[in-house]
Amino acid sequence: MEDLPEHLLLDILKRIDRTADRNSISVVCKRLHRAEAEQRDVLRVGCGLHPAIEAFTALCSRFQNLLKLEINYTGWKPALGEQLGNEALQVLSSNCTSLKELSLSFCAFIDDAAIWFLSSCPYLTSLTLNFVPSISSTGILSAVNCCKNLSTLHLIRCMTVSSTEWLEHLGKSGNLRELSIKNCRGISEVDIIKLGPGWKKLRKLDFAVDAYYQYPNLHDRLLLDELDQESVSCDELRELSLTNCIVAPGHGLSFLLRKCAALEKLLLNMCIGVMHSDFVALSKKSSNLRALTVRLPLRLHGSILENNHLPLRDGSLRALAAGCPMLNTLDLSFSDWDYPSASFFTQEALIAVIQCCPIHALKLHCAVFFNDIGMRVLGASQCLQVLELSKCHNVTDRGLAHIIKLPSIKTVKLFKCVGVSDIGLNPLVDTHKLDLLAVEDCPYITDTGIKGAAKSIVYKQDLSWMY
Repeated sequence: MEDLPEHLLLDILKRIDRTADRNSISVVCKRLHRAEAEQRDVLRVGCGLHPAIEAFTALCSRFQNLLKLEINYTGWKPALGEQLGNEALQVLSSNCTSLKELSLSFCAFIDDAAIWFLSSCPYLTSLTLNFVPSISSTGILSAVNCCKNLSTLHLIRCMTVSSTEWLEHLGKSGNLRELSIKNCRGISEVDIIKLGPGWKKLRKLDFAVDAYYQYPNLHDRLLLDELDQESVSCDELRELSLTNCIVAPGHGLSFLLRKCAALEKLLLNMCIGVMHSDFVALSKKSSNLRALTVRLPLRLHGSILENNHLPLRDGSLRALAAGCPMLNTLDLSFSDWDYPSASFFTQEALIAVIQCCPIHALKLHCAVFFNDIGMRVLGASQCLQVLELSKCHNVTDRGLAHIIKLPSIKTVKLFKCVGVSDIGLNPLVDTHKLDLLAVEDCPYITDTGIKGAAKSIVYKQDLSWMY
């Protein structure tokens, strides 16, 4: 090993991905030990460190070329030993000055004071805080001010973060590319507008409101009269994800669907106030849209809507079919009840999308309007590779049999569908057409009846959902 050419040695190390294997190879000889330490750029630590700070100091001293570090204490309890605290970030900043990505999860003993140490990591571009309860708005502001190259910020369940001064500073820095804020109760849809000039270069936004916090306040008006929406420029936004948000006209982030010319991926998860006009505007503005996920409550909460605005309807899907020719992933879900009795759309509108767009993946949940006729039309699709049906009770064996006609189909997933049985999947047996068939909680499909229907089969049966 001592005579091995340097380039060959490095190539060997690059091909070893498992941490346990890298640890093992580092004890073969001094040269591999040194080379592995120089090449290790990713490290994940947590409950296994004991004693915590001494072990962490040794790791940082050895792996000084770290580019990405994750400190994760998910599932921690006092019996597992002490957690890393503020001193850990001081040790990190003293040894690993090339660090680019830092993630802290369930770190109960790291607070605002520790953030200042990150100023010694001039290349830090990504910071993730997942339930770090002792870090407040003051700490986030410190991170924004001391990490001048910060372009990615993820805040998840940070309950003490409320002030939006840090959002204004982050927007003014001009470096922000990706922002994710999930279930931080002190930050509302209106607060995000305060990014100001930061919207201009933002490429990805993921904003989720805690459902238990939002729904009791549905009638609170988050009006934007005092904010100049026209000054918000988001022409570079590629991915937008909104969960449990109010997007009725004049509320929250409602204006975004009308301004994102470069949008490629859109997720609207249980958002209140989504309008037909929003989909029409989206189809006209975002012709590059490739993936759309819409999970809608069947109850419209119409009291927050104005009389002159129409809810989603067939024309909404038809507008997308006409204006988004690159749409290849469509996920429609209606999630309020196990047995829904209504829908915004009809099967004809969905068929229009399938026929006009190169749909590669179609996922339907509680789509009561979709039946065997839709499956027959779907059978003529030349592009479909992934089909997922969940609680689509009007699809029967006759419709399911059309899967065999799909030339490109590779994956089929069936969840809680009561209208299908082994008979519908029989045409697939021994054809080797599917790479994956997943069947979960479908009462009339058996594990023996689908043997040989795909190269890989996942089968689970729990019918408690029916009772």
